[in-house]
Amino acid sequence: MSVKKIYLIRHGQTDFNVAGIVQGSGVDSSLNEAGHRQAARFFAAYRHLPFDKVYTSTLQRTRQSVQGFLDLGLPHEQHAGLNEISWGVREGTRITPEEDEEYYGVLRQWHQGNTTARLPGGESPEEVAARQRPFLDLITTRPEEENILVCMHGRAMRVLLCQLLHYPLSHMDAFEHRNLCLYKVHYTGSLFSVRSFLDTQHLQEPA
Repeated sequence: MSVKKIYLIRHGQTDFNVAGIVQGSGVDSSLNEAGHRQAARFFAAYRHLPFDKVYTSTLQRTRQSVQGFLDLGLPHEQHAGLNEISWGVREGTRITPEEDEEYYGVLRQWHQGNTTARLPGGESPEEVAARQRPFLDLITTRPEEENILVCMHGRAMRVLLCQLLHYPLSHMDAFEHRNLCLYKVHYTGSLFSVRSFLDTQHLQEPA
């Protein structure tokens, strides 16, 4: 097969991002004004590419981030496997290092290799990885889709990149993310490789 090119982006900014409030899969927030500007700049930079399909999570902030491409009439599929990790009881709350030892304690457990740990009512990285696998099976068995755009969420993106590159989930924080950042990934039919890492050049203010 020819090389499949996957343009993997995180959604644009929301007011929850600015306020430091945990969103997760249970908070269906929308983009704020800055997030819509980010989406418009990404669209302006990449609208020329011949995308065969656009994939998003089921949360509106991902769909809004690629709305320009959907307005072109490109085929679109939503997958719950792309949803953000569930942070359980902490969704919708503000998290700071000083105020929430439990939250940061779980993050430390993940870094130390305990990727089955979770916050009360939430998901573990292992559970997120499991629900992503049907999506991975889908995109790897559709050779006719040579160029695809995938919009998802920060923590879930880290888990997905670990799976693509066969990294242990404990290494997921190696994959940094920002609102509307791009990872460009190539798939040869047997191997995934990252060709562009945390690309935000498209977000720069016009000269």
